[in-house]
Amino acid sequence: MTVDAFNALVVTAGEEKTYHRRIQRRTRDDLPGGDVLIRVHYSSLNYKDALSAIGNKGVTRNYPHTPGIDAAGTVADSRVDAFKKGDPVLVTGYDLGMNTSGGFGQYVRVPADWVVPLPGAISLKESMIYGTAGFTAGMGVLFLTERLKPEDGPVLVTGATGGVGSVAVAVLAGLGYTVAAVTGKPSGKAFLEGIGASRIVDRAEAADTSGRPLLKSQWAGVVDTVGGEILATAIKSTHPWGTVTCCGNVASPDLPLTVFPFILRGVRLIGIDSQNCPMDVRLKVWENLAGAWKIDGLEKISTEISLDGLSDHIDLILKGQQKGRVVVNLGA
Repeated sequence: MTVDAFNALVVTAGEEKTYHRRIQRRTRDDLPGGDVLIRVHYSSLNYKDALSAIGNKGVTRNYPHTPGIDAAGTVADSRVDAFKKGDPVLVTGYDLGMNTSGGFGQYVRVPADWVVPLPGAISLKESMIYGTAGFTAGMGVLFLTERLKPEDGPVLVTGATGGVGSVAVAVLAGLGYTVAAVTGKPSGKAFLEGIGASRIVDRAEAADTSGRPLLKSQWAGVVDTVGGEILATAIKSTHPWGTVTCCGNVASPDLPLTVFPFILRGVRLIGIDSQNCPMDVRLKVWENLAGAWKIDGLEKISTEISLDGLSDHIDLILKGQQKGRVVVNLGA
């Protein structure tokens, strides 16, 4: 029986629907079954992690629980030939950190078909600067770049100071696209311009409430991270045969829209499901993020913290005050 102890952020349920976050000592025997045991060196903070940390039953059903939908580290033990002890690997999505003990612990154990070999051109830390947010942005970029060229016109990115949005802005700008970035944060302007945004669009300007079924076309493509009226406005403002990708609903899950943008302009709306993305697409996106799409000065969009600082940053992301990516160093 393995009893090796390690540190993890553990969320426990209290009275009257309260939830408490503490760093605790756990053992490998506390982990679920699986093919690959990974010593986690880095994780990252996503909005879904914060929801798990406050007891959102749509994310996590049972507590005590360790959140963390991202993990990057080295294989500590493997039951399959595809992965050997010491191999650098990463895991994002699937059930990690939701109902399977996640990357806010120094070890995870997962099925082999969740594991991605670390692309050789990036480090473990860099992979977690991307994390699920960067991977989600990468899926959006993949679908846009397959259909649009930089000369086709500007691309709009909503929720641009967040994890998905900031990576999308930086990657698209690095590929030569003209990027308009939506934010409601006055402090976000310098940050977004610093990572490549050519134009800053105020959040109020990005949400048209006139009820008109079509608006003046402005965007060749859109990476939307928020949903609701902002997504509807973006779709109504997209060029004929333009492409819109959608991955979030922080503004609203509703889409107040007619079919006219689709049947009169041929606009394409592509949903992004990064959690259960097929492995062939997953590998393609990671190879691009590590290679042709790699952001120059990747660390400038990130903040590194330890487990000790994680609870405070969970509160910040819940308040909508996170800017860029937060990487959790579990190496200590």
